[in-house]
Amino acid sequence: MTSPTPPAASRPAPVPDLPLSVWVTAQQDARTQRRGRYLPESTAHPAKMLPAIAATAITRYTRPGDLVADPMCGIGTTLVEAVHLGRDGIGVEFEDRWAKIAAANITHARRQGASGTAEVIRGDARQLPALLPPGMAGRAALVVTSLPYGPSLHGQVRAEQRSGGGGVEKYDNRYSHDPANLAHRGLDDMLAGFTQILTGCKTLLRPGGLVVVTARPWRRRGELVDLPAAVLAAGASVGLIPAARCVALLAGLRGGRLIPRPSFFQLDNVRKARRRGEPWHLIVHEDVLIFRAPPAAAGMAEPARRQPEPGRRPRPPLARWLPSRPGQRAA
Repeated sequence: MTSPTPPAASRPAPVPDLPLSVWVTAQQDARTQRRGRYLPESTAHPAKMLPAIAATAITRYTRPGDLVADPMCGIGTTLVEAVHLGRDGIGVEFEDRWAKIAAANITHARRQGASGTAEVIRGDARQLPALLPPGMAGRAALVVTSLPYGPSLHGQVRAEQRSGGGGVEKYDNRYSHDPANLAHRGLDDMLAGFTQILTGCKTLLRPGGLVVVTARPWRRRGELVDLPAAVLAAGASVGLIPAARCVALLAGLRGGRLIPRPSFFQLDNVRKARRRGEPWHLIVHEDVLIFRAPPAAAGMAEPARRQPEPGRRPRPPLARWLPSRPGQRAA
């Protein structure tokens, strides 16, 4: 297994053994979890977080009225689950297409009765502190995000129609065609960019706030890359404190057995490897890596939480997307 080079010049000390927990997050498949809760165009995103993973993190680590953030929010899964759970949300997304869908998904959630509010900022999360609205620094109780999986994406698949039988056509398997997108950079550059994002998250978090990052190993030229270990090293290098390492299942549990839910290409790749005599197995979990921001210095008060007001009508959604220059917010 390959371990990517930690991005910081000064290498952090080895991460200690962390508390473990298994999250049962795939009793329903991804399509069922999103049906009706997200707009149909959301399916085009090639690497969506499983809604149950975001919801589990938000439920475990925040309270109603807290602020939840996602610096690479994609179609807004973290934000949608936050507002449904009575939390507020703020997200950053590099691509116009996904930012518009994220904002539309938030509006959709509000129409379904979600009591929280959220906004989406179009921009590069590597410059996160510069993108934050005034007064937002130091407020977030929780950041939930995942790394872009770049060339390991599988996307969607459909059968080709041609005489004599056909193969399969792959589509919706790219974040974008913009080479500046972190997903299209090499592994070391991607990790360096993600380390910048984690540095910005420290600005956004309140003292003692948490960062939850999902990651899983991927294969590069047949060799398994230990991406979770690289994420742990990146977080420690910017001063975040590793707090726990959990497993979020991507397979269902039935009578003590795992029920895998692989994509076509995951299954195809494993079958081809086994025909070559290589003992590959399906990956049926995400590593959930949890960091804590340093506590407040002595005498420093924590920012006040927004308290839900019983009986008060929800505020208008902060979810209308204005497609313009990077850094413009939903309003």
